[in-house]
Amino acid sequence: MTTHPPGSVPAAPSAPSLSTPARRSVLRGSLAVSTGLALGGAGLAAPAFALSGRPEGRWGVQTGDVTAHAGLVWVRSDRPARMIVETSATESFRRVRRHHGPLLGADTDFTGTTLLRGLPSGEQIHYRVVLADPDDPRRTSEPLLGTFRTAPERRRDGIRFLWSGDIAGQGWGINPDIGGFRAFEAMRRLDPDFFLCSGDTVYADGPLQPSVTLPDGRIWRNVVTPEKAKVAETLDEYRGNFRYNLLDHNVRAFNAQVPTVTQWDDHEVRNNWYPGQILDDARYAEKDVDVLAARASRAFSEYFPVSTLRAGTGGAAGAEGRMHRVVRYGPLLDVFVLDMRSYRNANSPGRQADDTTGILGAEQLDWLKRELVRSRAVWKVLAADMPIGLVVPDGATAFEAIAQGDPGAPLGRELQIAELLRFIKHRRVTGTVWLTADVHYTSAQHYAPERAAFQDFAPFWEFVSGPLAAGGFPANKLDGTFGPERVFVRAPERANVSPMESPQYFGEVDIDGGSGDLTVRLRGDDDSVLFTKTLRPGLVGQ
Repeated sequence: MTTHPPGSVPAAPSAPSLSTPARRSVLRGSLAVSTGLALGGAGLAAPAFALSGRPEGRWGVQTGDVTAHAGLVWVRSDRPARMIVETSATESFRRVRRHHGPLLGADTDFTGTTLLRGLPSGEQIHYRVVLADPDDPRRTSEPLLGTFRTAPERRRDGIRFLWSGDIAGQGWGINPDIGGFRAFEAMRRLDPDFFLCSGDTVYADGPLQPSVTLPDGRIWRNVVTPEKAKVAETLDEYRGNFRYNLLDHNVRAFNAQVPTVTQWDDHEVRNNWYPGQILDDARYAEKDVDVLAARASRAFSEYFPVSTLRAGTGGAAGAEGRMHRVVRYGPLLDVFVLDMRSYRNANSPGRQADDTTGILGAEQLDWLKRELVRSRAVWKVLAADMPIGLVVPDGATAFEAIAQGDPGAPLGRELQIAELLRFIKHRRVTGTVWLTADVHYTSAQHYAPERAAFQDFAPFWEFVSGPLAAGGFPANKLDGTFGPERVFVRAPERANVSPMESPQYFGEVDIDGGSGDLTVRLRGDDDSVLFTKTLRPGLVGQ
């Protein structure tokens, strides 16, 4: 799984008559938005662009939810344009297959996705996206280049993927003084098969200041945009939050090389939100969280290539589309992407003795049970946007995640997780591993019934990573209901430590094609490996 050396890519006969830029320039972020940054006081203002004579795609390309034979390609145009994707087995694009995509317009903020079908399994796919003027198809953009690997169909082909979350949070945005979101470059160099983004993809409730003075007197400078100057409320403001991250050259280079599996959490809408919530927050003119969530989920669907949320449909969780899904990545791996936000009940002290809604909702829990039983993959990754046994408070008396600090028998949202863990044990579902982010540090927890108040479950591991580009926070307390033991933790001593003062974190999962062993590495953005754990397939209690 090595990165192919970059080289010059000549235009194919079926492509528009434009010179094609070298692959290196695209995969390393040739859309040099950051080079056009203008000083604005102590901070940095995002560049303003004038329309040229033909469409442009300054925000790069992305691929998402890639399987053995399919994947979604995303792009954004600066004006109405027809999206055209060409794929090839080689960087030379000597032989191409053309995929006609949608007409990109203002109704989707000029974004769109094209579904690629009939791809060969376990192969490197090279693609280029061209944006064509709908009134004059001869007037086209420069091709935007990308690449990705499809999932293998043979067990002997190993898999390596990364996960993390929490991007541009707590006032720490794109800072060119430190190279922008440099964790994305550290991840790109590892050339994984895909990246699982575990939520908090943006901080729509976190306005940025032009500059922040750090405790040691240094100055942090942010790139600023109008949409990041206040909390997001309108559809355009939510769109601007997702667009902001694409100003970073590291993000664009990463997106052009590594496909994503993306989920959401709270900050895509507002901190600690839940359905039906009415805000008591003077920053918001719109107090109905359901209204905000509908706008945010539409923007999310427009800016990420997610198979169950297609940009342009207005899909929202529980409406035309949904966030939760299974991404099947060959015989070794199924990724169960959970949505712990859209169906939850209200945050509360969590002491109720009967709770059928919980954090997943009854319908999603039933779906998850069915899909786990159907899965024939060796490993079943439960991609959770919130941790299980870490106590995450919401104010003085309520709780934001599952645990509520009472180490006794399950109560509140813990009841639903107990039901799920019991089901996994009794239906003999093997190979479950929980991956999450959210708490802004990295750790590994092992859960075992002999340490737990609730004991009707098989032992399992939960691994936590993040943030990718946000503030670091001290480790949360553990709740003893499911018997967690913190085997490893790396966290700062104080709250909201900037990325200039503390490493950012991501996790790596490597599944060996021969033995089936799954190895988790918790990593820092300085290329360090902080913790390693290898799990054997089919074993219980490891």
